Amino acid sequence: MLVFACLSPHPPIILPNVGSEDDRARVKKTITSLEKLGKELAKAKPDCLLISSPHPDWGFNVPLHFLHPDYELPITNYLTTFNSPKEHFQWGQKIAAGLSRTKREAWIASGDMSHRLKEDGPYGFHPSGPKFDQEFIKLLKKKDISGILNLDPDLIEEAGECGLISFCMLLGALEWQAGLADRKPRSIWLPEILSYEAPFGVGYLVAQFKFQ
Repeated sequence: MLVFACLSPHPPIILPNVGSEDDRARVKKTITSLEKLGKELAKAKPDCLLISSPHPDWGFNVPLHFLHPDYELPITNYLTTFNSPKEHFQWGQKIAAGLSRTKREAWIASGDMSHRLKEDGPYGFHPSGPKFDQEFIKLLKKKDISGILNLDPDLIEEAGECGLISFCMLLGALEWQAGLADRKPRSIWLPEILSYEAPFGVGYLVAQFKFQ
């Protein structure tokens, strides 16, 4: 069962061997939050690690730079598809249903928010960029799964995001675990936003899910 879960951005620029010191200074909140998550992951002592991402390579490797504990873990990567958020939510449910009830699992949902937050950003600026990011964060804080799964497809497209379907996979897993008939400790999840910033025109959201 899941004992640790989080949302992690994956820009290579936050890595010390890629971004400059100035670059990393501009994403200090993100780096600090990811380092905190790394410590929380180690405390959870998972037996294995699952990572979902819309991109190979950086999508899986960047979070691991901050989140991999001192000991080796078996890692399973899930590369998202072009299917809908609802279908990824259902995929996450199926994955959770197949997890061992006795093993301790950790899940990192890797992905970035809108890429259209600044004129000098990767895709330029679009009003739907900040609107999408604000709406997703608001819905996540409220645990409004239906609202997240039914976000306007035009809004999603115009925002130029990449993380939504990865996030929805994890939400599906969390909801499946919370709905177990033989509910066990840590089956109820609560979202905690650790940081959000967009210094380069791309939204970087870091969030952790606490279990009760």
